[in-house]
Amino acid sequence: MNELPTNGHPTANLRPDSFACRVDDGFVSWLAASGGSLALTTYQAGKVALVGWDGQQVTLLLRHFDKPLGLALEGNRLALACRNDVVVFANAPALASDYLENQPGRYDALFLPRISFHTGELSSHDVAFVDGSIVVVNTKFSCLARLSWEYTFEPIWQPPFISDIVPEDRCHLNGLALVDGKPGFVTAHAATDQAEGWRSQRLGGGVVVDIRANRVCLSGLCMPHSPRWDGARLWFLNSGTGELMVWSPGGTCHVVCRLPGYVRGLCLVGRYALVGLSKIREKYLFGGLPIESAYSHLMCGVAVVDICSGQWVGTFEFTGGCTELYDVQFLPGMRRPMIVNLEKPACREAFTTPECSFWIRRTGAGSGAGPGQIISAACGMAGQMSVEALGR
Repeated sequence: MNELPTNGHPTANLRPDSFACRVDDGFVSWLAASGGSLALTTYQAGKVALVGWDGQQVTLLLRHFDKPLGLALEGNRLALACRNDVVVFANAPALASDYLENQPGRYDALFLPRISFHTGELSSHDVAFVDGSIVVVNTKFSCLARLSWEYTFEPIWQPPFISDIVPEDRCHLNGLALVDGKPGFVTAHAATDQAEGWRSQRLGGGVVVDIRANRVCLSGLCMPHSPRWDGARLWFLNSGTGELMVWSPGGTCHVVCRLPGYVRGLCLVGRYALVGLSKIREKYLFGGLPIESAYSHLMCGVAVVDICSGQWVGTFEFTGGCTELYDVQFLPGMRRPMIVNLEKPACREAFTTPECSFWIRRTGAGSGAGPGQIISAACGMAGQMSVEALGR
């Protein structure tokens, strides 16, 4: 374990050629008062990043996954869409404190992999828990799909302008907003019914579709993403222009804040919006967007926006190793979360039941522990900037 303190402000590096990041005073203040932490996905770097708070400074933990995209949180469960799989994790808070035997109490949440749906490369973007099932935005097949025990996926809805469920990415369906726990709105790059037809309309063909009315309700957008419903209004990102927008059904749609990045990944936390920012690497699809001419320098990170005033009040920025984010998720009540992928021995050493949780592992020579011996057990909750070099 290698943790490099930066006192909240200077850049922190894992290696000279790897990740570097910085935070400003506004982000430090917001995160310290938030009572939670952040989970970010970067498919470009192949990481899930957990941004936490240790009581004195911001912390960053990185874990490897294959092309991570959408995140969804429901209670103690976390769903993650990857290149060929959707993985469901369960938080085991009773085991989190003992994740590091030599540093007890370091973590207060531990997400362990429980179920993997092997979907193949659907280009799944947003993901959601719906009525006990998992629903993904199936971008390749231009539909919403429920994951299945028997099939690769079960289509449950397609936009009114899509005539067939075929693997042609016709409209680049990407974002999903739930309304009262049900699919309510989606975003797409264009209302087209031709194979990859959205590519020629990316500058102004973007739409928001009302699933309940089965109609396009907003159009003329530039590569929109990340719709989120607050109970009365729809928030979304007009990615190609760098705009956080809000729409009241039956009323107006307006820009709340403009930001220097390709905006993608949105989470509403009280009076604040957490907005993911990305640089533009790939010019074939993303070159020539309005955001490029609006700013001389684009950022990768998370902007904290006060949605009441429209003011950008804090920033977490990647200055090296990461140029694009996809999703941003707030983890309430979890200050120092840990997530475990299948490459980590911990996912085979941690055991949980409804009543008790156990670590069954060896602690090294001379410990007296043999195979299968319980090293620790728990039957209840265990009670500025640093970077943890946990790349895998």
